[in-house]
Amino acid sequence: MFRSAGRGAAALLGAAAVLTSLSACGAAPDDTADAAGSGGVKASDAGSAADFGGMKELIAAAQKEGELNVIALPPDWANYGEVIKAFEAKYKIKVNSENPDASSADEIAAVKSRKGQKRAPDVLDLGIAFARSGAQEGLFAPYKVESWDKIPDSQKDAEARWYNDYGGYVSIGCDAKRIKNCPQSFADLLKPEYKGKVALNGNPTKSGSAFGGVYAAALANKGSFGDIQPGIDFFAELKKNGNFIPVESTPATVEKGETPISIDWDYLNAGYADQFKDKGVDWKVAVPSDGVYAQYYSQAVNKEAPHPAAARLWMEFLYSAEGQNLWLKGYARPVLLPAMIEDGTADKTFTGKLPKVSDAPAFPSSEELDKAKADLAEKWDKALS
Repeated sequence: MFRSAGRGAAALLGAAAVLTSLSACGAAPDDTADAAGSGGVKASDAGSAADFGGMKELIAAAQKEGELNVIALPPDWANYGEVIKAFEAKYKIKVNSENPDASSADEIAAVKSRKGQKRAPDVLDLGIAFARSGAQEGLFAPYKVESWDKIPDSQKDAEARWYNDYGGYVSIGCDAKRIKNCPQSFADLLKPEYKGKVALNGNPTKSGSAFGGVYAAALANKGSFGDIQPGIDFFAELKKNGNFIPVESTPATVEKGETPISIDWDYLNAGYADQFKDKGVDWKVAVPSDGVYAQYYSQAVNKEAPHPAAARLWMEFLYSAEGQNLWLKGYARPVLLPAMIEDGTADKTFTGKLPKVSDAPAFPSSEELDKAKADLAEKWDKALS
């Protein structure tokens, strides 16, 4: 369940790294595809399935379009491969998945550069900072899925331009066959026995998961959501004593033993445990007791989606019990999980496999997050040089 540093940037800063592929020309979409349902509203203007005439009509319109364009969805990240296959099989709609390792910055760039083109992404999976900024720029279409009322107010835009989808906790993954005593906390990572063994999933100024690792380290070292400096200092110390290595952890580095300790989202680390158990890797996962930090990603519909009905049907699928359980199967914590546990629709097999956490998560305000990102961008490279 891995998105490379590029996709990790979904939660963060970062300039678009694949501008060449994003700015290529494409044909304009067929306007006749944007049909109106019995509700008298065009698919591109529908703010809910009811606006369009109901789910039956939305499904029919989406199937008539026949395709859905997605971007930045690696198949091994939060079980997206199975999510895509399940959507295709259920609705007989082809999913065109482009540039799976792209970042949120790349996604936003694609929306802007491909406006009016058939190649434009229909839907977006974004880090919260990009979801907020994209909404402010008017890039997203307001749309309320049928389960809208079950999404906590704190996890959605009041105007329904974006809403959180799945999330996880910063965790420490460890190959127990190569590491005698796997670390359980950030404080443990400073021990001499871990020299040359600790890695992040990318550069934290560009990678969302790596940023989360520094944020969690700050919380573990008397920092706060508004003060990420202790996290920067922690990794500077970790590098100085030789424990932190400048190697981006990936499935390949984990399998080869190049990054025997990896700080990453718990759903990615838990996925490694399954992925490599038959390849001689005994991957253990711990949510550090001294730095509990969780983060969600968000979904949005491109306002200029070339397949507006399919885009809205995709959202309905993701926020159905079926879609949410598929993310849960990938060890990600879907936003509707509390409601699903209450109504009995959460798959108990999957909930029982989630990495254990000691504390409920707290989330930074947008102001605190912006400050932390700015401080990290200004200070990280110098501190780690």
